[in-house]
Amino acid sequence: MAEPRGPLRDKPVLTGLVALAGVALVVGLLAGLGALAGSRMLGLSGGDDSASGDSRSEQSLYLPDPVPTTNDGGPAVTLDATPSEQPKEKPSESPTIEKPKSAISLAAGAPSVSGDEQLYLSGTYPGGEGSILDIEYKVNAEPWREFNLDVNVSGQAFATYVYTSNSGTIKWRMWDKSRNKRSNAVTVKHTG
Repeated sequence: MAEPRGPLRDKPVLTGLVALAGVALVVGLLAGLGALAGSRMLGLSGGDDSASGDSRSEQSLYLPDPVPTTNDGGPAVTLDATPSEQPKEKPSESPTIEKPKSAISLAAGAPSVSGDEQLYLSGTYPGGEGSILDIEYKVNAEPWREFNLDVNVSGQAFATYVYTSNSGTIKWRMWDKSRNKRSNAVTVKHTG
């Protein structure tokens, strides 16, 4: 193998740095030419394209020339200084507030369920935060019975799933024993 000749022969680190600088120069030139070509292809050239025949309507970014505007000296927005002459409605003497029929509101997830389906019961209980509600049910003409599940009220709302093997028309309701308040009853047809 031939040995390098000249002043860099005894300095391998300096030889490596000169070679590295040469490679960096070539890579930099290639990257710059690639970036220039890419910007031309995307229409991002910053030069004046009037020599190449491009009109302003074909350029991707176009800023119209400024045009003087007329100013009549007044404000751009005006407010009506006179109050409106519309007649105001007189508030009613006593507002009508409908009192709910029951403090606990109950809704069923479906009007009927088959024997192998669960029924979704949900509702609201304003002011009942943290209460524990008992579930009661009534099959056909039988008396009300307690279901073996309790429901907690959280965020003034409650929800649960129930399942029964009973068939027929079943009414469901919630009962807060501590305050002796009951919900409305919902009727669901259970098919066996």
